Amino acid sequence: MILDPDARYTKTHEWARWEDDELVIGITDHAQEALSDIVYVELPAVGEHYEAGESFGVVESVKAASDVYMPVSGEVTAINEELEDSPELVNEDPYGRGWFIRIRPDNPADFDELLDGAAYEAVVAEEEG
Repeated sequence: MILDPDARYTKTHEWARWEDDELVIGITDHAQEALSDIVYVELPAVGEHYEAGESFGVVESVKAASDVYMPVSGEVTAINEELEDSPELVNEDPYGRGWFIRIRPDNPADFDELLDGAAYEAVVAEEEG
């Protein structure tokens, strides 16, 4: 399992990373590996606002469809339009070209409440039991 050292994580397998004054959000390497071949990603409209923990999209693979949840509350400022034609980017580069959305967080300090890499690894280890 690959982790991004600059990202923070959720128990539902999303990551968030600061880029300038926005958070970039996607699903973790562990999540894309568990889903296997991703065939479709449904993303929200720019300008939509979501609360932390609220579903903002869906990722579909040959195995299953899964909701994707907001790590922190905020307004969507951009979506990765590349995923519309190339959802496999999530499998190939989950922390790079496979990002999902950018948001302007309501409270930037909420980022500090997300899991660091070690805490996320512990969550995954517990799930795999």
